[in-house]
Amino acid sequence: MTDGAETMMEITVENPDQPEVHALLAASDAYMASLYPAESNHMFDVDALKRPEVTFVVARFAGHVVGCGAVVKSAQGWAEIKRMFVSPAARGQKLGRRLLQKLEAIAVERGVTLLRLETGVKQPEALSLYRSVGFTEIGPFGPYGHDPLSVFMEKPIVSEPAHTK
Repeated sequence: MTDGAETMMEITVENPDQPEVHALLAASDAYMASLYPAESNHMFDVDALKRPEVTFVVARFAGHVVGCGAVVKSAQGWAEIKRMFVSPAARGQKLGRRLLQKLEAIAVERGVTLLRLETGVKQPEALSLYRSVGFTEIGPFGPYGHDPLSVFMEKPIVSEPAHTK
């Protein structure tokens, strides 16, 4: 991605209930359905993404939706990354890494010290990304049970100390 393209990319907190986001989520659903049986897909729908404990972000390139993700704060103090997806046309430009950075920053702002996620064994690019930013494999957590097609991961995060003047 060139520097000019970099400035045309924005990642902001948005309402997931908008037509372009619906289309991106439908593409994500179709992709996941092509890889895994229904019982191994654990995705939030738009209504779940609108819940108060969820912060949903949208990546836009030149105003068009090209990626998304959410951070869901648990009652136990950790947060889960959900619905990370980058449209095929926008892949290979480190957008997934930028989405993760934004979601981690949001989690830190909310006082979270541990991020978790569930992904699939048939997504080597996602697994590589998560490992490269410090996620390590763990056992099932929260509502998940054992699934041989799932990979569960977590990453401790720390908030920056407040600067005093």
